[in-house]
Amino acid sequence: MKTQRLLIVLTAVNLGLLCYQLIQPRLAVASTVSSPGVLRGRSLEIVDEQGRIRASIAVLPEDPKVIWKGKPYPETTLLRLLSPDGRPNVKLGASRSGSALVIGGEADPTYIQVLAEGGESMLKLVNKDGERLIKPEK
Repeated sequence: MKTQRLLIVLTAVNLGLLCYQLIQPRLAVASTVSSPGVLRGRSLEIVDEQGRIRASIAVLPEDPKVIWKGKPYPETTLLRLLSPDGRPNVKLGASRSGSALVIGGEADPTYIQVLAEGGESMLKLVNKDGERLIKPEK
């Protein structure tokens, strides 16, 4: 008789816990984003099977120690795609002052740089034979 009462009490407690789990307000929320499928964070790294970083997206804060064109280096959003040996073959950056794209080749130095900053833009081609700078004509 005591065993039967114990089972009834345990069943009632379990039912109460189940109801609580189903109707309780969801307090643990990762972010205030209303749309599902949105991943929020300060940076993202994608690694290969050996654990080497192959791609990264980060927001880099303003750096007053690094002076660039007479001003502190601005806050920048940077996308980097790296080769298996860790060399950044693609860089795409955006800041308040403009944006840049650098595409690197296999040999050093071999790259293309596209820059749009302020009211100016340019295309720079570099390889072992030299470099060429292309700007819009006035």
